[in-house]
Amino acid sequence: MAAQETDSEPELAAPVPPAAAAPVRTMPAFAYFGASTLLALAQGFGMNMIAGNLPQFQGAYSATQTEATWLIAAYLAPNVSLSVALIKVRQQFGIRTFAEWSIGVFVLVSILHLFVTDLQSAIAIRFVAGIAAAPMSGLAFLYMIEKVSPEHKLTYGLTAALTNIALMPSLTRVLFPALFDLGGVHALYLFELGLAMMAFGAIYLLPLASPPRAKVIEPLDIISYLFVAVGFGALAIVLTTGRLYWWLEAPWIGKALVVSFACLAAAALIELNRKQPFFDIRWLTSPEIVHFTLVLLLFRLLLTEQTASATNFFLILGLQADQLTGLYSVIAVSTVFGGLLCALVIKPGREPHIHLFCLSLIAIGAFMDSRATNLTRPHDIYLSQGMIAVASAMFLPLTMGQGLANALKKGPNYIFSFIILFLATQSLGAQMASAAFGTLITLREKFHANVLAQAITLTDPVVANRVSQLSATYGHTLTDSALLKAEGTNLLSQQITREANVLAYNDVFLLICVLSAGAALCLLAHVTFNAIKNRIRDRHAAEAPVAA
Repeated sequence: MAAQETDSEPELAAPVPPAAAAPVRTMPAFAYFGASTLLALAQGFGMNMIAGNLPQFQGAYSATQTEATWLIAAYLAPNVSLSVALIKVRQQFGIRTFAEWSIGVFVLVSILHLFVTDLQSAIAIRFVAGIAAAPMSGLAFLYMIEKVSPEHKLTYGLTAALTNIALMPSLTRVLFPALFDLGGVHALYLFELGLAMMAFGAIYLLPLASPPRAKVIEPLDIISYLFVAVGFGALAIVLTTGRLYWWLEAPWIGKALVVSFACLAAAALIELNRKQPFFDIRWLTSPEIVHFTLVLLLFRLLLTEQTASATNFFLILGLQADQLTGLYSVIAVSTVFGGLLCALVIKPGREPHIHLFCLSLIAIGAFMDSRATNLTRPHDIYLSQGMIAVASAMFLPLTMGQGLANALKKGPNYIFSFIILFLATQSLGAQMASAAFGTLITLREKFHANVLAQAITLTDPVVANRVSQLSATYGHTLTDSALLKAEGTNLLSQQITREANVLAYNDVFLLICVLSAGAALCLLAHVTFNAIKNRIRDRHAAEAPVAA
């Protein structure tokens, strides 16, 4: 994608007078970097606005947690697949037209948020918002690499763009508490609208250079994409809400999965019988690409420890969003540091060693988090979460650069297939990982709660004394001893549930540590084997002329 951007104007565009073109050439690079940051912030704010403030939105719309989660599902359903189609849309209609229409729709949807009054309308608007926000991350990427020299686009430019995008989830969560205190949910919508208007101005002031337009969209592309969109959308909804409805309890979950797999199978069947496929199934299922896909999914699975598990752990303990701003600030700073470190060390051939370093950081950080207790607070995991943030910032640019380089060796047609693969593993992979760990936490919490409850009986003097201490808080309002004992028992049950949750999260953190350490050992063995094989091959090559 980065290699396709050139410094030439579209051949189909009308001639531009020199006076009008001069400002485009003299625009400084930092203006484009600022526009990229603004676009990434607008996209990241909208994507994380609901997930970072779900309890607040529950109260604003008088909804349960399960009902409010549909706000997230509605946003993700179109968003996970639309970025794929927009790549060809951008090629056919030109980057300039694409950017102007994209930001215009984004501003319009941000305005519509201000008129939301109930949950049903909010879900509908969030669905449209998922469509409108899909181009934003791509535009943020293009603006970041616009002024980077061609030889550095896949190294420094790629690293800066992905670090910029990865920074936004933690940065936006730092802003949420202050905005919510100012005006609740309405203040969040107003701030999003302000970001959209600023991005609107930036896009019109700073036009992107565009390659010549080409007719790349075919009728079968539209049919294939519709199947992919329905398949990915249904899967995203199931992964987002399945844990709350529980996988085997709601019949519609099975029906949605059948629809998803049937649509994806239909898309694959169409593409396998095309001369110019929308995406190359045969290449995507080759051993090399399957291995690459598993690596992407593994890292996305491991990085869920930070994006979901660590945050939810403190919410379970009763902490509020404003008490986590310090943690998010540390993650944001660590992400920037990781991006800078990646830009310094990125070089072809170093990928295995950097991956090994990232896996080691994740394993150590997850092990440190696995020793948490109910007294653990955000400042206790600054170091571990900072290490994981550095690993995350270093992994993505390196992996995407390696994948793009391999795709370019095959030919330009393979770039689109690789981008589909990368986007699918990052969007759907994140939902899969969150659903898997969320389900595991629920199961382990029930297990630990059962074990703890069996060990506690009211005939135990220690337990009876603890119930008496807990019930003493109601001694001034309740005089009935039976009611006091019942309240004390209820409070003790809440403490058991809290401890069971802590143990469940520790199990997940430890599992991530084991998976990271196992992956690091496998990678180390692979690198060692290749090094020995290359040394033996070089020795035979050196001895061959002597023997001759």
